[in-house]
Amino acid sequence: MTMKPLSQAGVVAQVTDYNAKFDIARRFHAALAARDWSAIHALLTDDAQWTLPGDNTISGTANGADAVVDRARKIAGYGLNFELLHILVSRDNVALSLHNTARQGDRTLDQYLATVCRLKDNKIAAIETFLSDVDRMNAFFI
Repeated sequence: MTMKPLSQAGVVAQVTDYNAKFDIARRFHAALAARDWSAIHALLTDDAQWTLPGDNTISGTANGADAVVDRARKIAGYGLNFELLHILVSRDNVALSLHNTARQGDRTLDQYLATVCRLKDNKIAAIETFLSDVDRMNAFFI
């Protein structure tokens, strides 16, 4: 069996591509945790969307980069701690595995979630969030 060197264009391009995807996810999380809205905006396509399940003040789909940033600002406004557990990279996209916690008076949030980011031209074009407990999220984001 003949092994090809790692420096061949196909292998290097693939590794670089995965690293770039990982970096986009890392920067998105860092900007969200730091409440750096302009950094989040810079990572998004103009027509980006963010879809969240449930029936509460942050549910539904935010359309456009400005609306996605407003959604992030609204979520963070509830005092969430965005603990990053893992960044997962697929052939085309990335996902963040998070543990979000917060307290608002008597209400608490303790939620595990996956935030899947669909990428286009090295930017986030769409975000879909999957939750461990939609009912608890509905009770928290009132």
